[in-house]
Formats: sequence, C-alpha cells, structure tokens
Amino acid sequence: MNQKFEKIKAIVEKTLSRSAHDLAHIIRVYNICLRLAKNKKVDIQVLQAAALLHDIAREKENNDKTGKIDHAVESAKMASPILKNLDFSNEKIKHIQECIVSHRYKTENEPKTIEAKILFDADKLDVTGAIGIARAFAWVGQNNAHIYRKADIKKYAKENTGGKINGRIRDNTKHSPQIEYETKNKFLCDKMFTPEAKKICKKRMKFFKNFLDVLEKEIKEQI
Repeated sequence: MNQKFEKIKAIVEKTLSRSAHDLAHIIRVYNICLRLAKNKKVDIQVLQAAALLHDIAREKENNDKTGKIDHAVESAKMASPILKNLDFSNEKIKHIQECIVSHRYKTENEPKTIEAKILFDADKLDVTGAIGIARAFAWVGQNNAHIYRKADIKKYAKENTGGKINGRIRDNTKHSPQIEYETKNKFLCDKMFTPEAKKICKKRMKFFKNFLDVLEKEIKEQI
C-alpha cells in the first residue's frame, strides 16, 4: 500500500468503531479485492480507494435514528473531498463513488463496472465462513440481538424489514444470525459476479450453515 492509500486508511480508521465493520474488515475487503483482481483488466487505484472508503459512513448510519441514511450513498459523498485532496482526477473520483454506492447488498444500485463487481464480491465474502460467523456474533453483542432466534421470514420481513426480505432492519434487537442467514446469507453466492468469489463463497457458506445447524442442536440439547 503506497503513501496515498496509507493516508486514506488513516482517515478511514478515525471514523470507525470496534465492531463488525471496523478497520480489520476494511483491510480484509481490500486484500480480497486485490486477490479477485488478479489476471483481470482493472483500474487498481480505483479498486483500492473504493475498498478503503466503502464503509467510511457506517457509523453515521449506525447512529441515525431516522433510518434514512444509507452508508453506501453517504460514504460515496464523504469520499469525494478526501480523493480531491489526494489529487485523484474527477473521472476516477466518479468511478470510485459508483463502486462505493453499489457495494451494498440491500440496495437497488447494482454494480456495473468490473471494479464495482469485485468490491461487491469482496465485501460479501467477509460475511461468509468463519470470519462471517465471528462478525455475526460481534454484531449480536453490539446490537443486543439474539444469539439464537428463528422466525417466519415473511412475517418477520413485514414486521422488521419494511416488507422486503432483504430490506433494512428496523429493530436490531429482533434480529439473529439465523434470521440473517435466511434473509441474506444463503442468497449471497448466487448474487456474486466473479467466478472466483462464487467458488470461495460456496465453500465458506457450507461451513457457516453447518455451524448454525450445530448451534441449533446444542441449544435444543439434541447433541
């Protein structure tokens, strides 16, 4: 990571808390992006900057009581002056913003460019596998949610995600890793764009689902 991107990293670090969306998450996504970009024709600077800045407004969304702030959209806005100060061209800034806006799963903004698709895939891979399990329970602790809770998904969506299975959660305390799996995680592999990410996702999600199955059996004292 050269000096320009180290500066971006330092700026981003100041905006994040110790949570499931901390600096460690940013760096993992950054590294996965570089891995997925190998042997592809990509603008690596656009990808690097977008990866570092994609969650810079996450705390703004977390602290928003109105439910109106979309951290992907807000992060794109916050990225602009940072990138201008580091002498990125207007064209690159616009491309970086497009990547950031479309990285979110729960959005109508779909990735269009290869850089945006790689960022989307990398960000989603970080909620799969062992790291996905760790982050899921870190989120549970942070939001006073349930370690274990299953629900009728259609009913849950009507009550807590605006009627959409992939809608924004209104009350975090009603959520759980099991509900997250049924409303998001089990769909991720099919949503990914790059063959490499799909392959990694399938392996990781198998592990994730197996963990949830074992957890349920232990809670029900079946094993």
